[in-house]
Amino acid sequence: MDRLWSPWRSKYIESFANETKASRDADKCLFCRILSAPHKDEENLVLYRGSSCFVVLNLFPYNSGHLMIVPHTHTGELSGLSENESAEIMSCSQQCVKALTEALHPQGFNIGMNIGRVSGAGIDGHIHMHIVPRWNGDTNFMPVLGDTRVISEALEDTYRKIKDALRKI
Repeated sequence: MDRLWSPWRSKYIESFANETKASRDADKCLFCRILSAPHKDEENLVLYRGSSCFVVLNLFPYNSGHLMIVPHTHTGELSGLSENESAEIMSCSQQCVKALTEALHPQGFNIGMNIGRVSGAGIDGHIHMHIVPRWNGDTNFMPVLGDTRVISEALEDTYRKIKDALRKI
């Protein structure tokens, strides 16, 4: 196959280009904009808001259910967070794993942070933790050969499932 139609990809490329220029500017940071718009939580795919962090479904996921835990503090450094903020992020990650397990029944998880542009951080001015649910057999030829990810469920459906599971915890 020479071509795989993926029109969503252009939105990602455009948003990445814009965020790259603004990633160190809290007034223009994607995560800071989401934080300041609680009335748009469903539109922004925000699943939970805590006292010092929030959880958002990744608009360009590696797998269904790929979410991010984002501190309220705009910093590109892990050392820029207080002990309380760090503790809430870890507590929130535990709750998210429970919710994802309840909602999507994954068989494993990748959890981590990319700190700094060279580590792969798409938004390097505002750190965030990724939680990616994994299933046996979810790695296939598409990402390896075609640099393409296959997402098996609409974001809106995944959002509802995880949001419902978080309410139960």
